[in-house]
Amino acid sequence: MIGMSSRRGFLITSSALVLAACVAPAGLTEDAVTTVTNDPFLVDIDRQPDEVFTIWPNGAPGLEAVDLEEHFVARDNAFGLPDRAARDVTAPTLTYFRSENYNGNTMLLIPGGGYRHVVVEKEGWEGARYFNQFGYDVYVLTYRLPFQGWPAGPETPLQDAQRATRLVRQHGSAERGSVENLLVMGFSAGGHLAGTLSQKFDELTYEPVDAADELSARPDLSVLVYPVALMNSPNVHAGSRQNLLGDEPSVELMDAWDLSKNVDANSPPLFLLHALDDQSVVMENSMEVMQAYREADIPAVLHIFEHGGHGFGMRGIYETPLEDWPGLVMNWATSNGFSPSEH
Repeated sequence: MIGMSSRRGFLITSSALVLAACVAPAGLTEDAVTTVTNDPFLVDIDRQPDEVFTIWPNGAPGLEAVDLEEHFVARDNAFGLPDRAARDVTAPTLTYFRSENYNGNTMLLIPGGGYRHVVVEKEGWEGARYFNQFGYDVYVLTYRLPFQGWPAGPETPLQDAQRATRLVRQHGSAERGSVENLLVMGFSAGGHLAGTLSQKFDELTYEPVDAADELSARPDLSVLVYPVALMNSPNVHAGSRQNLLGDEPSVELMDAWDLSKNVDANSPPLFLLHALDDQSVVMENSMEVMQAYREADIPAVLHIFEHGGHGFGMRGIYETPLEDWPGLVMNWATSNGFSPSEH
C-alpha cells in the first residue's frame, strides 16, 4: 500500500416514509452463509434498514419531463450475496441504518454504477452494516441518472446529493439531537458524485423545497473509493463520462465536471483510496485529484493498494491487505475531529 498525504509529503509502507419499490433482497445462498460466517466485513447480512424515505416529497425536479419506471435488477456475484442495481431511478431514497452504539459520527454512502445504475448492497448496505458497529449512523443514497432526459442534465445526481446531505442533517438532528460529524463516502461513479458534492456543495442546483434546504450541503469529510474523477483526460472512465455528459461533450463541459479542476477553497478534507491494478477506473484518477488538493493546500491523503482491482467494496478483502481500508478511513476521520470509532 502506498500512502500519500498532502502537507506531509509521501509515506510508503509495505504490501500492497418507506418506498414500496425498495424490496428486501432474497435470502442468502448456502455458499453465502459460509462466506458471511467467516468474514468479519460482511456482518448482519440479513439485517434490513431501520427506515427508507424519499428525498423529494413532491417528486424530483423535472419528473414531468421523463417517462421512466424505476426497478431493481439482481446481479450475479462470486459470493452468492444479495446484489441489486437500481435502474431508471425516479424517486431517490435515503436508507437509514441506525447504530446501537452511536458515538456522534454520521456517514452518507453513495454507491457507484457508472452513472448507468446505482448498486444497492455491494457499495451501500454492506458498508452501512459494517460501519454501524463502530458508532456510525449510516445513510445510503440512491440517485437519479443524468443521461435519462432529466432537464438538469449532469446536475441531476448533484441535486439529489445536495438534498440528501441536507436531509441527513435534518433527520440525524431529529434522531440524535445534532449532526456534527458528517462524512460522505462515494464509490466509483458514486465517488465522482461525492467529490462533486464536496466541491459544489453551495451551488444552487434546485429551488428550495422545505426547511431542510436551509441546512448546509457541505460534508465535514469526504472519502472517495476508486473514484471516477477525470473527464478531460486519456485516463477517463469513458462510460461514466458518456452517461454524465453525453456523447461529444465540449472541453468546457468536461472541465466543469472534472474533480481535478474544481477544487473549492472550502472543500472538506479528502481521503482517496485506489488499487494499482484497477483496469476499469485507473489510479491516475485519484492521483490527479490528490495533486490538485495539494496545490490548493487542502488536507488530503491517498492510499494505493497493489492489488484489488475495481469495485471490491467490503467483499473479498478479508485476510488481504485491503482489509485495512475501513480502519484507515475511521482512523483518519478521528484524526480530523470525529469521535473515536470503538467496536
